[in-house]
Amino acid sequence: MKIYRILAPVLMLVLISSCSQQYLDLKPISNATSDNFYKTADDIKNALSGSYAALQADGIAGNSYVFGDIASDNTIPVASGSITDQDEFDRFYIKTTNPYISGRWNDCYSAIARFNTILDKIDGITMDAAVKSRYIGEVKFLRGWIYFILVQTYGDVPLVTKSINNPDDGYAYSRNPKTEVYTQIEKDLSEAEAALPATYTGVDVGRATKGAAKSMLGKVYLTQKKYAQAVAKLKEVIDLNVYAILPNYADVFKVSNKNHKESVFDVQYKSGGAAEGNPWPNLFAPQSSGNSVIAFSGGGNNQPTEDLYKAYETGDVRRDISMAISYVNASGQVVPANFVKKYYDTPATNNDNGNNIPIIRYADVLLMYAESVNEVGYQASGEAFTYLNQIRTRAGLKAKTATDTPDQASFRLAIEQERRVELAFECHRWYDLVRTGRAIPVLNGKKDQIRLVNALTENNLVFPVPQAQIDVNKDKIKQNPGY
Repeated sequence: MKIYRILAPVLMLVLISSCSQQYLDLKPISNATSDNFYKTADDIKNALSGSYAALQADGIAGNSYVFGDIASDNTIPVASGSITDQDEFDRFYIKTTNPYISGRWNDCYSAIARFNTILDKIDGITMDAAVKSRYIGEVKFLRGWIYFILVQTYGDVPLVTKSINNPDDGYAYSRNPKTEVYTQIEKDLSEAEAALPATYTGVDVGRATKGAAKSMLGKVYLTQKKYAQAVAKLKEVIDLNVYAILPNYADVFKVSNKNHKESVFDVQYKSGGAAEGNPWPNLFAPQSSGNSVIAFSGGGNNQPTEDLYKAYETGDVRRDISMAISYVNASGQVVPANFVKKYYDTPATNNDNGNNIPIIRYADVLLMYAESVNEVGYQASGEAFTYLNQIRTRAGLKAKTATDTPDQASFRLAIEQERRVELAFECHRWYDLVRTGRAIPVLNGKKDQIRLVNALTENNLVFPVPQAQIDVNKDKIKQNPGY
């Protein structure tokens, strides 16, 4: 029987994780299947833990910088000879066979398969009703977020909300219009926020919360230009009084300070040789830098552009916390090299860092709220200024006023600028430019500087569907225009 590869990850039997005191310390149960595994409340708990671990996959968090940063004007890829997979994103000649394109599709649908299996099985399990409700909320938050990644990346995508046990059934799925996908995302996140707690304690810290679901839903509304709904939802996050802007920007990214008051939702990592470490600090350190920047040298990935370096205003403390333009080698020589500092750690082994990858920070929430308020209607010195200036003040910058930002259009640009420097290297920039309709004018305006192969068009605002998915189901799966 042929395996339906458009949804091959969806059709795979889910590898379930065994129990552990910390939900990230995971090992798969050999030969476990959904039919013989889901018997008890602990089985559901362990399966949910496996779902969180799946977020570390390259196509979800691990390689997110390729889509969010390298595709933008913020960073460029490592110079790697004949290896052009990341260069295709940097210069926009992306092939339908690019491994990052197929990797994201496969990893996202593998995660969705986990989520759907849990949701299909949980009703048949006898367990505490409140815990069951919370678990369902966590899974729906995760599924909503992963579908948000998919629809932002590919546009229309297959919408699968139940387990698929017969491979032949997969051939029935085509690409649902993105409006339908967004409807399901909103439904999942709305149901999640109703079921999730505001906070956790102990080993549960880091799981999806009510604030995470509300924040993600606010971002979904903002992306669809549902500004009034975004205002209402993001204000609910503010009114929870759970989150706060840390006084010191550097403290936001310290490994010793994870899951702090500014953290709304992170993909969790843990160093210590348990295969749960974050590779970014090593990947982003300069190539051939030995141990001068970080132990075990670096990969030179995700190099900040000169354009981004110059985008920081004089006196902005965030620049030197987030990036550097040189390092001192073992011989005491200053070596020019742009590299990301934001995720620095001291790993005991290569690529085994303890940093989390932030998905939504409270600073992001406040900037989204300010943007949404402005889109509903500009008000000189109004509420939007208050929240924008909270972020600027922390960075050591002068507050914006109606004198220098006198209308809606200028406030939009102020938000664009602030998001670029506040959230640099957190994989937001490309999606921000697409969401605001600014990707084409901004990147084409820097065409020679960022080495675009051709000027961007509307076709470039989504990435290609993996060719392998089209090849196995040509009747149902069609390629995006321009690829």
